[in-house]
Amino acid sequence: MTAPAAKPRTRSVAATVLGTREERLAEPQPPRAARIAAYVLFFLLGIAVSVCGSFVQALWPPVGVLLALAATAATFYAGLRVTGTKLGAGMPAGGWFLAMLLLMAPRPEGDNVLWSNATSLAWLFVGSILGVICATLPTRTSWFPGVPSPKR
Repeated sequence: MTAPAAKPRTRSVAATVLGTREERLAEPQPPRAARIAAYVLFFLLGIAVSVCGSFVQALWPPVGVLLALAATAATFYAGLRVTGTKLGAGMPAGGWFLAMLLLMAPRPEGDNVLWSNATSLAWLFVGSILGVICATLPTRTSWFPGVPSPKR
């Protein structure tokens, strides 16, 4: 009689989608010029997601705020994964915050994009937390954001 074959180990949904820490740290880093172009692109994408999300969250409450937060999280995490640096998640977060500052200021006519209601506050609070979470995830870089670590 032969021993039964070992069952292959199943991966969790999170590990399948995001990868394990070891897999993320083993990914190759893009060249410097590509990273700089990606930083600029993700900064502009952060601005676009903030503006679009500000209108979507008010258009279809409460589904709109969830949709806007999903797009925000995807943008921050994509910046982290594409560049492989913490600055990759920080650039879209910076663009997101810049646009949020401009959208929170009332217009001279008295119009506001973001009001002080539950969905607008959830959009602002949870979106900023998502930016911090993505910027603190482990990356392939050293302690300084945006600088690749030496070869090991």
